[in-house]
Amino acid sequence: MRTVFLASLRTHTRRYVAAAIAVIVSVAFVVVIGVITSGARAGFMENAGAPFRNADHVVDAVHVDDTLDTSVAIEIVERLGKNASGLGLVLLPTRTGDRPASEMTVGPIAPAEEMRWQKLISGRFPERTGEAAVHVWDAQAREIAIGDRIRLGEGATATDLEVVGLVESPSPTAQASVYVTWPQFLHWRDQPSFHVSRVAVRGKVGQLPEGAALYSPEEYVRNGQAKLSNHADMIALILLVFAAIAVFVSVLVVANTFSVLFAQRLRDFALLRCVGATRRQVMDSVRREAAAVGVLASLTGTLVGVGLGYALIPLINTLAPTTPMGAAELPTPWLVGGFTVGLVVTLLASLLPTRRVVRVSPLAALRPDTAVDGHTATGRVRLALAALLLVTGLALLGVAMVQDSTVLMLAGGGSVFAGVLLFGPALVPRLVRITGALLGPAGRLATKNAVRNPRRTAATTASLLVCVTLTTAVLTGSATTRAAVDEERDRDHPIDVALTSPETPVTTDLLDQVRRTPGVEQAIPVEGAMAQVAGLDEPILVVTAPDAERVARDGGSFARVEPGKIRLDYAAFDKNLSLRPGDRVTVRVGDRRAQLQVAAGTGWGQAGVVAPATLAQLTDAPEPHVIWVRASAGADPLELVGDLAGLANAAGAEIHDNLQARATEDQLLRILTWSVLGLLGIAVVIALIGIANTLGLSVLERAREHAMLRALGLTRRQLRRMLATEAMLLSVVATLLGTVIGVGFAWAGYETVVKPALKDASMQVPWPSLGVVVLVAALAGLLAAVLPARRAARVTPAAGLSLD
Repeated sequence: MRTVFLASLRTHTRRYVAAAIAVIVSVAFVVVIGVITSGARAGFMENAGAPFRNADHVVDAVHVDDTLDTSVAIEIVERLGKNASGLGLVLLPTRTGDRPASEMTVGPIAPAEEMRWQKLISGRFPERTGEAAVHVWDAQAREIAIGDRIRLGEGATATDLEVVGLVESPSPTAQASVYVTWPQFLHWRDQPSFHVSRVAVRGKVGQLPEGAALYSPEEYVRNGQAKLSNHADMIALILLVFAAIAVFVSVLVVANTFSVLFAQRLRDFALLRCVGATRRQVMDSVRREAAAVGVLASLTGTLVGVGLGYALIPLINTLAPTTPMGAAELPTPWLVGGFTVGLVVTLLASLLPTRRVVRVSPLAALRPDTAVDGHTATGRVRLALAALLLVTGLALLGVAMVQDSTVLMLAGGGSVFAGVLLFGPALVPRLVRITGALLGPAGRLATKNAVRNPRRTAATTASLLVCVTLTTAVLTGSATTRAAVDEERDRDHPIDVALTSPETPVTTDLLDQVRRTPGVEQAIPVEGAMAQVAGLDEPILVVTAPDAERVARDGGSFARVEPGKIRLDYAAFDKNLSLRPGDRVTVRVGDRRAQLQVAAGTGWGQAGVVAPATLAQLTDAPEPHVIWVRASAGADPLELVGDLAGLANAAGAEIHDNLQARATEDQLLRILTWSVLGLLGIAVVIALIGIANTLGLSVLERAREHAMLRALGLTRRQLRRMLATEAMLLSVVATLLGTVIGVGFAWAGYETVVKPALKDASMQVPWPSLGVVVLVAALAGLLAAVLPARRAARVTPAAGLSLD
């Protein structure tokens, strides 16, 4: 049998190349998932995780939603010295030269040079008290240069500092306008806004105080990402989904290829049986052939996947420069997993068709193959198994939607799809007949040829069905998630930037300058008055904005307040706001008073929003004290905020920035989107290669049929047209069926994953995108038949009839 084994590899090299290509692409897909996932995680670590870059641990509160007590954080930093870096902020009035004071955020710099996460642009880092480094955008906006002196704080805490460096901050969540040494930072520890929220630690931490917990930097960043998406780890979810998809698509494509390949060799196996080979010997020979193909193809696929994955990362960075992916580490588990998947899938894909072949007697195998239909025992078993899988899968999807279980959702989806594939020989030919009837007499021959072998028809459409189902589900799921996240962010951050002048009204000149600033789409003045609110130590602005929809991301709904209520931005007051929603407070402007009910909101700064009638009750002469700004699409958040901060500083106004928070959340969404698109592109390539493989092998199998048609008078052009029509019929049926199933799977994913994480999410079906998918998939199926049709047309009738 060794001679037979080597002879088979030589004789069927061309056919095994088709199978090897399917294995190579499938293994490469698995490896690419690992590389891109590693790059996405590295991108998060280089940005959101920058403050912990060279740390071994992060100390934070035990629960993700809690905040580490500041006194606990200070104790840890003081005890560990240079091996600890406290991360916190304090908001202080700042004076530069003779300009009016404006508030700036101040943060500490790590004492150890290795733990300094800020990027030094020029100068040096502060090394002692009395020195400071300024963020480069704030320096440009306020015309601060190295060597200048700035005053931070007021009264007894006012301190003059020398600017010794300019820096950039890659992490918006920990970004400050000014950085000082840790002892200098502690100088303002009694300020209301002072806090230290976490500590990055190098080396051993020692005993943790009560209420503190230890995390690895990677774990801490993952928790932060999950918190942004309502505690759903989107990176882990995408990895799980695409890992399942990779294995499923690999099994399907390779199994289809081997099924057609061994069906063509049925007579070869029968002849071996006739000359004395046992079933076991035939099985062993096929296993050795499959193992040889599997090992070589898996090794090649692993190398191709590594190269393709590392090539996709700079491509994604080029296409989306604001969403850099990091330098991916070599994902060893994914390399081993990809190789194992390729080898195991190849052996399994070869085992099932071979077992079917050797169960047939040699004499029966020498006769023409008959398709299995629903009237035979095998056909009835197949349909019964398909029905069982469909019922089981639908039940699992129902339970998954009730229990919000991703694992059950994947298991149910796989079961349903497996049932659809088993129903393929019965379902697809019927759909092809219905579609072919619309073509009239011209498509009659192609329709009959397409449905004559139901198993072959189902195998040919399976890859495209997977591709369209996957693409439809991902596009629908992405559109739903993106719309829900955007809607939630718009509610949390309705105003991009607010410029507030509590003491004096904003001038028309300042409003014109803001509107002329590059990156500003719209800006409106907001009228109000300074008021004393019971329960607040300092007076705040009380404003009304009936035209807020011109700039608000939420359509102005936050500013539509009922008379008798005052809406406060709880995020702007940090922890200093003792008032709770529903409390009744006295609001006083001059000699006028009003009893108002407190309502909660977020995203516009330290100002209370009231109805126009309520403001009229408090004052007869409201003046514009606030400018609300909406940024244009594509505006650079840092640059725009820096420009507006310069205008605010010159006018003695304060600035409230929500663009940085939006940019942080956008960064997560962009990396996820581009990771999905990259993985989806590889999945599409797998499906198209599967189509081309199956069609090509199908043409080889039907060479005698085509020769007979040519001998009866069919021209080469008519033969090519018939095969193109047949491919188009199969493509259209697979595309439409895949679209329906994909939308159904997307709905199951929406109910299971999106809705629990984003309560107000509504399912969004991107019909224009799905229309493009249908068109492209149908054309792709047609193009996949071009080369096989040309090959079939080149064979002369005499040569074709002589083929065995």
